[in-house]
Parts: sequence; C-alpha cells; structure tokens
Amino acid sequence: MKNFTNLSPIKNTKPIALYSSEQIYAMEQAWFAQGYDSFGLMQQAAWQMAQQIELLYEQKCLNANHSANTNVYHRTERLRRVSVWVGKGNNGGDGWLIAHYLQQAGWQVEVIAVGFDKNDFVIDDKSVTSNSKDSDSSNITDATKALQIALSANCHYQRFEEIVDQDSAKEKVLPADVYVDALFGIGLDRAPEGIYKEAISAFNRTTQQQNALAVAVDIPSGLVASTGAVFDRIAVQADVTLCLIARKFGLHTKDGTDYSGDIIDIPLIPYQTARPHKISDKNAKQNTIEAFEPVAILRTAAQSMKPRRRNSYKGSYGHALIIGGNRVDGSQGMGGAAILSASSTMATGAGKITVACHEAFHGALLTSLPDAMTINLHDADGLKALIEHASVVAIGMGLGRDEKAKALFIDYIQTAIAHEKSIVIDADGLYHLASLQVDSHELVTELREHSINHRVCLTPHSGEAARLLDQKISEVESDRLRAIKQCAAVYGGDWVLKGAGSLVLEQKSGRARVYVCDAGNAGMATAGMGDILSGVIAGLLAQQDLAAESYSLPQAVLIHGFAGDVLVNQNSDCHSENRLMIGQRGLQAQDMPAAIRHVMQLVMVD
Repeated sequence: MKNFTNLSPIKNTKPIALYSSEQIYAMEQAWFAQGYDSFGLMQQAAWQMAQQIELLYEQKCLNANHSANTNVYHRTERLRRVSVWVGKGNNGGDGWLIAHYLQQAGWQVEVIAVGFDKNDFVIDDKSVTSNSKDSDSSNITDATKALQIALSANCHYQRFEEIVDQDSAKEKVLPADVYVDALFGIGLDRAPEGIYKEAISAFNRTTQQQNALAVAVDIPSGLVASTGAVFDRIAVQADVTLCLIARKFGLHTKDGTDYSGDIIDIPLIPYQTARPHKISDKNAKQNTIEAFEPVAILRTAAQSMKPRRRNSYKGSYGHALIIGGNRVDGSQGMGGAAILSASSTMATGAGKITVACHEAFHGALLTSLPDAMTINLHDADGLKALIEHASVVAIGMGLGRDEKAKALFIDYIQTAIAHEKSIVIDADGLYHLASLQVDSHELVTELREHSINHRVCLTPHSGEAARLLDQKISEVESDRLRAIKQCAAVYGGDWVLKGAGSLVLEQKSGRARVYVCDAGNAGMATAGMGDILSGVIAGLLAQQDLAAESYSLPQAVLIHGFAGDVLVNQNSDCHSENRLMIGQRGLQAQDMPAAIRHVMQLVMVD
C-alpha cells in the first residue's frame, strides 16, 4: 500500500526508464552475446536478492519494535524462517538459489515447488560440481542447475501438489517470516491456471495469515510485465518487488500499482554495456539501439517553479477560457463540470478566467467563483470574439452530446484553430471528436495539423479512448500503452490516458515520448476529477511566464495527483477546531482546488 506520510511534490528522485519484457530479453541476449555466462547472471541476481531479503526482514523487525514503543532495537536471536515458492522456469531458478544463499546465511528454509514431478528432484552430481562445457552439462538448463545446487545443500522442499492433496490442505499453514514468490517471470501473458492458480491463492492467503513479508522476484506472479494487466485478480500480492535488469512498465500502470508494493531495483547489467555496439550495418544498428529505448519514463516528482515577477499584473499570467456547462433540453445539465474546471484553473494560477456556460448556471458560477467572468455558451459571436483574445481554450466539460452541442464544438474549435490557440479537449468534447472521426469530418484533420505547432491536449479515460479508437474498453485496457499511441497517431496532439498510473504522451520535434505519472490515489476515482484535471492543464498553459517543463502535461497530471494525495493525508479543514481528515472514500472533486493551491506553493522555489 502506498505510504503518504512523507508526501512531497518535489522529491530527490530522478525519472526512471521503463521497459517491456521483450526489451529485457533483448538486454540479456546482448549481454550473453558478449561472452557473459547466463548462469553466472542468475547467481549474481539471487545473491543480491538474498541480501535484500535480509535487509527487508531486519527493517521489518526494527519497525515492529518501534511500533511497540521500544526505544532501543535489539536484534532477535530466534531463527529466521523463509518460504520460497518456485516454478519451473528461470524465475524459479532464482528462487532455488535464493533459498540456497539464505540457508547459508543461517535461515531456516523451505522451498515450495509448484508444477514439478518427483523425478525432477533427482540430483545430477556431475552437473552440480562441474564447470566444464561438455555436452552433458551444457544440456542442463540454468533453472535445473539452480535446483540441484539447492538440493545438494540439503535445502528442504515440498511439492505443492502433495500439500494440496492432503485432507487438511486448506487449513495447513506454512509458518515463515518471509515468503518469496518465484513462480512466474516476465514471460507470462495470460491468467495462471490449474495448480499455479491454486498456488498463487495459497501464497496470498498464507502471507496474510502469518502477517509475513511477501517478496516478489522480478515481478509478482500473475502480473503481465509489459501491460500491467492481472487476469481475474489472480496474482501475488507483494509487499516488495525486487526488480531485475531494468524497471518493467507493467509495475507502474493498471493493476501493477495494486500488486507490486515497494519496488527495489537490482540492475545487474550495466545498461551501456548491454547495448549492441558491434553491428556493422548502420540501419540495423540504429533499429536495434532504438529497441533499447524505454517505452515510457516514470515521473515521481513535479518540476519546481520560480516565483512571479513583482512587476506584473493579471494579464501577465494569461486568460483561460472554459467552454462547457450546457443545459440540454429535458435535463438540468452539467453546470458543475464547467465550474469545477474553472475552479482548478484559478487555483493553478491563471491570471483571468472566463466561463462560457448556459446562462442558467451563471448565478451558481458567480456564487462559487465571484472572480470569474461569464458569457452565454450560445452567444456564438461574443464567444468567438473572446476566443481570439484568450491564451488557452478548454472545451467539453458538461458541453452536452446532442447535435446543437456538436455544432458548437465544431464552431468553437475551428475558431480556436484559426486564431492559433492552445486547446484542451475533455469529456463531451472527446465524444464529439470521436463522432467527427467516424464522419471523416475535416475538423479532425485541421486539429491534427494544428497540433504540429500548437498545444492540443486531450484527456480521455479508457471508455472515451475506446470510443475515439472505435474499440472495446477491454481492448484499450489490455494494452494502455498501445492505446495512447494509437490516439496520438489518429488525432495528433498530446494525450493523457487517465487511470491507475496515468499515461501521458507528449510529441516534440516529431517524436512521441510517454510518461507514467506516479501520483494520485483511488479516492480520486469520483465524479468531477477529470474536470479538475482539464482545469489544471488550462491553468498552466495560460501562464506563459513558466518554463516549458513547468506547464508540460506531465507536470499538470502530477500536480493534480499530488493534490489528491494531500487531501487523503493531511488535515483539510483549517478553520475547524476538530480538524477532519478526508479519506479516500470521502474525497470529492470540490475539495481539490484548495489542495491544488497548496501543491502549487510547495513546488515554488526561490
């Protein structure tokens, strides 16, 4: 579970490169092609992971002593116990060696072998002791070598199949302080089945019953490394993941954020050494090197911002125009969407704000935001005149989905393009854009061409992205990275694909770069949060005094996420004698503007 106790939008952490499983395999092969031994790499990985497990256990004991109000930490002398669950692949080989090294360090070790036959445990003494490359030893896999080393050192093991066959299997508990998941590696791309499904369920159940530390080797078993997908919620629930070679993309998006726990990197291979430099063909070399470029960059910290100049006025910080909040016939409309968006635009620091909404909402708007200006959404001439002088146009929040609203969307977007404005499109604006794509409307092409030289930011959730791509939501969710790239290819512009581990795609100099923004929490899964985000984006884009990094799309998503984290971690009602904390289940979009102002101040530096 994510810990917010030391929450800070500015952290001393650098962006982290994220890779797909195919890229990790390519790094390993490039390393082996230079003459390095694969089993030696497995031994190095297992040794370092064993050291990390010892450190993690010591830290857990230290924390337990502190929570018991103990001022002095006394190292326990009782036997340390570890249960290592292994499969038959190389991930299982890592597990066998971890068990071996921990036993050497004095741990009581038990290995739970899943998917093994009884004859798999016959020890080949020659393969264990021989370092020669004769035909017999070279035919033995690294995983088998690891198993035989562990068995030759008398590491205790049980076959999981024999445990579950016992009558008392469901009640049987394997007591340990640490449980290590080495069942599946990064090659898994489907739901675990049969005995493996049972083993994962038993692993999770046992760690919870024992209140033990759950450590995943490389990736929690059941989690897809390249997409972050978990099928049918069948995956190991790790407290810590020991990530080998390089950081996997799937650990930080979609289900990966729920199953990975804390992540500790064990790089093993020097990155530059792993890159293929000895390819003679220039095109082949370039293509191969590009394959080693990260699929995304993990951002965990917002960019700092400089204070404003004293000699400035409201016009120095831009005029944001929010277009939405319509009232469709037979409906009370969505005036709140435009008001929420405007409130976060203001909290982010735009100098002036005008909200173009249905006149029925003007009173509510001015009551909520008396410093905002208003105009009737249906006053086309007046609104188009305002677009000409605005710094940024954000459209779609509560705009409505009928044909009248669609006509307004087309008219106002074309006006913004004609006047070379930055544009933010959200909610109903995305709905209409998808329809225009189906109709092959000229606006789609105009918007894509406009985005080449001007900022166009589009912010769908998975349902909206599915409609934009004419796909099922399940298709988008199965590979969010692919989906956001497809959106950019079809419509141009910069994109946010909202969700756990929100993806951000920015296009610069003809090249798209994807970011994963590590901020925010599940309490933000509530109505109006998307409207708040569109306002933050518009508010930053309006302020042309900011450095480019400070009004970037990742910056907006991080500020939005950190504001949500502030609300679930800090006292929110400063005027109450009995300050109340807003928890995840009570967090509302209307709470966000105050937290956004707080975060904006935290990122300010002299």
